[in-house]
Amino acid sequence: MRRAIKIELSIVERSKLEHNVRSRKTPVRLGERSKIVLLANEGKTNQQIAKQLGKTEHTVGRWRNRFAQQGLSGIEKELSRGENHGGKNTQEQAILRAKIIEMTTKQKPDNATHWSTRSLADELETSHNFVARVWRSCGFKPHLIRTFKVSNDPHFEEKLTDVVGLYLDPPDNAVVFSVDEKSSIQALDRTQPSLPIVKGRCGTMTHDYKRNGTSTLFAALDVFSGKVIAKCTKRHRHTEFLGFLKKVYKETPKDTTVPLKQ
Repeated sequence: MRRAIKIELSIVERSKLEHNVRSRKTPVRLGERSKIVLLANEGKTNQQIAKQLGKTEHTVGRWRNRFAQQGLSGIEKELSRGENHGGKNTQEQAILRAKIIEMTTKQKPDNATHWSTRSLADELETSHNFVARVWRSCGFKPHLIRTFKVSNDPHFEEKLTDVVGLYLDPPDNAVVFSVDEKSSIQALDRTQPSLPIVKGRCGTMTHDYKRNGTSTLFAALDVFSGKVIAKCTKRHRHTEFLGFLKKVYKETPKDTTVPLKQ
């Protein structure tokens, strides 16, 4: 196993680093690097330091090595344009690009739900513009999530075909409805009456509200005409649902058959 470089600070170096950590005028990045070096001087491993500071071992190792090679100036200065991979295509840039793709797709930051260009750039010690270019070229958008649900029903495909087929090619003299319900909708009202829009003033409402219990919304879509029939009820039982089906039937032409599918 590769061993981390041993750090031994002089009195002057320790004093300077401790000042960086305490001072409110110290840039955040320099304060974090100073903490890394101070902990390394205590004999802690990169893994221990990374866990304590919430950083990656890669970041800890890089600044530890830079201090060992260049001293205080190594952690005080930012990476140059050549070092931060913003220049021409190089083998080093290709390696960094692969690392960006790997971390974006396989890792998450410890203190967030997803990477931003700046947080990932900080971890890899590069520019956020370079990370953004890599993301654009790959079509990555870590802040977006698309939900999905896979059915475990072994007959799902057959049922799906029946329902879609009913919508696309309904029986003769039939009206097809898609019926759904949403329960426990909060019935909220403002604590005071709102004022309407008038010339020179927008509409107003109070910032607080009062609860009036919950409601259930039943809705049926006439697939052919696009007409929606809806009804709100106080409770969510089979009685209310059957009552809604009767409402749908009453609002449907009597000379047609109404197959209802939930």
